[in-house]
Amino acid sequence: MTLRVPMDEALHWSQVPEGVGEGVWIQVIQKMEEVYNDLLQYEVALEEKNAALEASQRFIESVLGSMSDILLVSGRDGAIEDVNHSLVKLTGRSEQELRGQPVAELFADAASREQATRILVRPGGDPVHDLELQLRAADGSAIPVSLNGTPRHGPTGRVLGMVVTGRPVGELRRAYDGLREAHEKLKRAQQQLVHAEKMASLGRLVAGVAHELNNPISFVLGNVYSLQRYTARLARYLGAVHRGAPPAELAALRAELRIDRVIEDLQPLIEGTIEGAERTRAIVDGLKRFSAVDREERRRFDLTAVVRSAIHWVAKAAKTNFEVELHLPPALELEGSPGQLQQVLMNLVQNAHDATAAQPAPRLEVAARVEGGAAVLEFHDNGPGIEPENLPRLFDPFFTTKPVGKGTGLGLAISYGIVERHGGALSAANHPRGGALFTLRLPLAAAPGAATDGGAGG
Repeated sequence: MTLRVPMDEALHWSQVPEGVGEGVWIQVIQKMEEVYNDLLQYEVALEEKNAALEASQRFIESVLGSMSDILLVSGRDGAIEDVNHSLVKLTGRSEQELRGQPVAELFADAASREQATRILVRPGGDPVHDLELQLRAADGSAIPVSLNGTPRHGPTGRVLGMVVTGRPVGELRRAYDGLREAHEKLKRAQQQLVHAEKMASLGRLVAGVAHELNNPISFVLGNVYSLQRYTARLARYLGAVHRGAPPAELAALRAELRIDRVIEDLQPLIEGTIEGAERTRAIVDGLKRFSAVDREERRRFDLTAVVRSAIHWVAKAAKTNFEVELHLPPALELEGSPGQLQQVLMNLVQNAHDATAAQPAPRLEVAARVEGGAAVLEFHDNGPGIEPENLPRLFDPFFTTKPVGKGTGLGLAISYGIVERHGGALSAANHPRGGALFTLRLPLAAAPGAATDGGAGG
């Protein structure tokens, strides 16, 4: 510390050397005052910087102490210069014991020590990523750790050593295994939910199929009974012919058994039976196509026919007089899965049927058009419409406005996903004239023979 002495006490005029004027001494003392003031300012600035440095050091120490990953700083010679608390805890050795030790001594087996010496102690200071080595734990066991290293440079750019961080691989593997298991459970749950919703749609379809199959099967059954009776008559008549009955007896028997009428009825009965059987087969084929797991099926099909089929089956199962007005083009060629899109269409028609159940004359208008290379279908019902606050959540899984037991809340969510997989879009709104309006947009199939991006050049 500098001691300030008043100028009048620092030097007696009687002691002033001869030949030195008073003004010179005054200038010397003023310079001393300036130097002293500068020293005081430097001291204050130094104390402030020292306080900031100490605060920065405490912050860095708190961060290093809070890290769950292990951390060590090594010198150019591979000796440990600093470690954090996680490494101390994992190895069971104090900071004083670890400092100055070679990095390779941290590892449990010769191969890990050799790799650590070769990779972590490098004159070139190359970065290290995901290096898995066996670290020696506090109990002497080997713990696999995944290490990452970054070179540490000095002010001149010279490599001073490495900063190495890592984490036990067991923790990472447990986290990955947990994530994978949760993902698998989610996938299984999604598949079960999709299957449950598809079974609900299939149940509605079966209700219509049961009624639809009744007519052709009854028709075939009646024809078979008629053919059975005709077979007995023909067998009796042919027996008389084979035993050589006289012409008069054959003529009387022919008239009695009405053989001529039997022969006239055979062709219509056979044609009717074939028609009923083909109609039954077509119904069963449609049911099999809808119920099959065809997620990966991709083929060309007519969307107009699928729309008509979906409406037909929902209308067959409807318990009310549900009127559907169609405005469809003759054909709409698409590429994809007709079974999945039939599920979407049946869900939209069924929702319209449920929404209009309380109306005196429930009605749904389905219109389709081609717009910008896509088929656009609009489903407009005369129900009460959709509450504005429900519109943003309408396609969320498990969201439903139906009473408990009347809906799963998955139909629209699954339909939305199916449409997206086909490259389309499904949206909902309220129609200006009232009622709900669902709009389905699906890309049309490319024209046969059209050039594709992957075609060969000339």
